[in-house]
Amino acid sequence: MAKTKQPSEELLSQDHLLEQDDQDGSGEFRKLLEEFTSNRKFEEGEIVTGTVLRISGESVIVDVGFKSEGIVPVVEFLDRTAIEIGKKVDLLLEQVEDQDGQIVLSKIKADFIKVWDKVQKSLDSEVVVDGKVLRKVKGGLIIDLLGVDAFLPGSQIGLRPLETIDSLLGQTIPLKIIKINKKKRNIVVSRRVVLDADRDKQRAVILAEIDKGQVREGIAKNITDFGVFVDLGGLDGLLHITDMSWGRISHPSELVQIGQKVKVKILEYDRERSRVSLGLKQLTTHPWESIESKFPVGTKIFGKIVSITDYGAFIELEKGVEGLIHISEMSWTRQVKHPSKIVSIGDSVEAMVLKIDKAEQKISLGLRQLGPDPWTSIEAKYPIGAKAVGKVRNITNFGIFVELEDGIDGLIHISDISWTKRIKHPGDVVKKGDDVNVVVTNIDKENHRISLGIKQMEEDPWNTVGQSFTLGQTVQCKVNRPLERGLLVDMDKGFEGFVPVSELDKVDETKLEETFKGGEEMDLKIIEIDVNNRRIALSQKALISGQEAEDIKPYLKEETKEAPGAEQAQ
Repeated sequence: MAKTKQPSEELLSQDHLLEQDDQDGSGEFRKLLEEFTSNRKFEEGEIVTGTVLRISGESVIVDVGFKSEGIVPVVEFLDRTAIEIGKKVDLLLEQVEDQDGQIVLSKIKADFIKVWDKVQKSLDSEVVVDGKVLRKVKGGLIIDLLGVDAFLPGSQIGLRPLETIDSLLGQTIPLKIIKINKKKRNIVVSRRVVLDADRDKQRAVILAEIDKGQVREGIAKNITDFGVFVDLGGLDGLLHITDMSWGRISHPSELVQIGQKVKVKILEYDRERSRVSLGLKQLTTHPWESIESKFPVGTKIFGKIVSITDYGAFIELEKGVEGLIHISEMSWTRQVKHPSKIVSIGDSVEAMVLKIDKAEQKISLGLRQLGPDPWTSIEAKYPIGAKAVGKVRNITNFGIFVELEDGIDGLIHISDISWTKRIKHPGDVVKKGDDVNVVVTNIDKENHRISLGIKQMEEDPWNTVGQSFTLGQTVQCKVNRPLERGLLVDMDKGFEGFVPVSELDKVDETKLEETFKGGEEMDLKIIEIDVNNRRIALSQKALISGQEAEDIKPYLKEETKEAPGAEQAQ
């Protein structure tokens, strides 16, 4: 039984016969072939039909009936997998013979010439043609249009910028030819023109149907800081950030992305201006509708700190529901200067519901209510007159704040530091962190205040000042510091005395600070002891005057004795 020849064997028979012709030396087949090719006229620029013989590397070898085989680059075939041996292809004869004796052929140019009339007609009639997206190039996409390459610029791909055009690769899409150049074999197409036309049709439909209260689906077209523009199908609407969520969001992109399908409610529609206001949160139930049952007063809740102000911190209990922890409700004991000292944004905290105002959409919360109020038993723990040890927590111009225990502070006023000394600044007596012995002098339970004293740790020396000093007594003192109208001096037993400038000997009143720097020792006479006002006045002049009187006294006696008539007087 004779074996049927395969197409590949028929195509290779010409080479095989030439080879046999050379081997037997007859040359008959070669003469017939040359006679056939010499009789046929090949003209450059004409389209010839060739048969694919084989693929060699990046070239396709074809037979067009010429004395030599033609070579076509593989890249000129849009689909390399479709190249089949024996397949007929139309090619443009560009050159009968190049410098290497090869016939120059082009499939791309032949394809372009074949479809040119269709391309021109499509452009003139503005009809929609289908094209297959082949690949991405700089600035756009290459399209297979009627078997030839066309260029789809990036600006003509869609109605809005696409995040990625990879989704279009391999797809067949509707296009319009917008520009051609036969000489350069350029075809430019647009998808946007087609979409614009469809959009106009959709717009006409939606303008007739749209109304307030409707729920429609659209595509997020553009995102700004204040909202999202949604394409409803030929008509754009604004979804404002305040209508996106019952809760707090800082930017619309937290909920919606460009190109995302989103279901929205028509809140307002201005037909004259074709303006549409949209809502997203209106598709869900208002979170405050059943607020009292969800967060009853007195219950403990968990939430996240979303905002901090000077007066408190806001907690998000759920989307659209926030409560305020006022600064006064943060601690039973601490004087909170700013909420940020207690909580930070993003913290998850537990709090207690204190009050709900549904009409104003306000919830009052408390942190300190999670624990017992230590001030309810403060009088029993620190009765007036009780002695305690505390740590200096803060020092101010008017006193010292002492921590008796965690969160319980008391104030030592500057006037309760010493019985006898005038304290210029509390920092001259103690330092921050020092342990001090104190006495509880007063408790203001309502305002959470405790008054403390250091001087009360010992008896008031002014009660027995008469045992230490008497009027007219001469005492040795040391200058403490100049004051406005005199000198403050240190005396024995911790007392301080005051020397008026009028009682200083030969001292310029305007130059006290230049004359006395502190530390100078002076002998002075006590001229006043005022127990009620806790004041001892001293004098330098009185001391000097008394000393002069004592020095003159002997001389006065002698003069008396020598006076005339003294004997008679005796």
